[in-house]
Amino acid sequence: MTNYQIITDCTCDLSKEIYDKFPLIILPMDVNLDSNIFSHTKDFKNMSAVTFYEKLKNGGISTTSQINPETFKKEFEKVLKEGNDILYIGFSSGLSGTLQSSIVARNELLEQYPDRKIFIVDSLAASAGQGLLVYYSLLNQQSGLTLEENGEWLNDHVLKVCHWFTVDDLQFLKRGGRVSGTVALVGTALKIKPVLHVDNEGHLVNVSKSHGRKASLTALADKLHETITEPEKQTIFISHANSLEDAQYLADKIQSDTPVDKVILSDIGPVIGSHSGPGTIALFFLGTAR
Repeated sequence: MTNYQIITDCTCDLSKEIYDKFPLIILPMDVNLDSNIFSHTKDFKNMSAVTFYEKLKNGGISTTSQINPETFKKEFEKVLKEGNDILYIGFSSGLSGTLQSSIVARNELLEQYPDRKIFIVDSLAASAGQGLLVYYSLLNQQSGLTLEENGEWLNDHVLKVCHWFTVDDLQFLKRGGRVSGTVALVGTALKIKPVLHVDNEGHLVNVSKSHGRKASLTALADKLHETITEPEKQTIFISHANSLEDAQYLADKIQSDTPVDKVILSDIGPVIGSHSGPGTIALFFLGTAR
């Protein structure tokens, strides 16, 4: 039986092409930009990506909030009342308490709906890395996998989703405690662009440094070439923070070097973008290991 609803949150940064194609529920999250709170939704209806990143470039300060258990309970219950089970794929527990909120809600709801099932998957991922798992879950459901089969497939592949990214402005990593003030100052002066990834615990890790923007994008392409599995069968994701030209440059470079099946570009939403900053470029694919 495949009568289950797949749910995720807006940190998945999926493209419009995908969420228009599948019956996916994407939960919004609140963003506080210069003391003005807005709800970020999948269609950016309350603030476009361009506007958000322009505000950050002009000195705007943005913070984010996790989804609370009551919101999960409300949204999950709508699905349960319709007689459907739930497969929820959540934002990395290593970066947010959102997943724990979903577990609290699930435990309460299963007491009220003992005949229903809620399968929760910790993506240990962010942005379109989480989105890539969601995408595969939708394809799995379409091909007839049951709730349990789909959830098990996802758990088996979580640590095969590779996340590589680079940022354009080190000051945003400094705010989040990822680099020191000295490193941010010196790195900015020397035009150093860090290359980071998400590790097996779902945390951001600084891996290497590149001198200049193009060098950092080449480093991302090299990481893919080194570890991708069966590239000719893969759809890879590239997400960007108002930096479409650089995202397309990376896509073109990958496609000229590695025979991937398809590349899908998407915007990094304000929840992730608040911490990585404008100009971030992120690459996601299935590989031998993270």
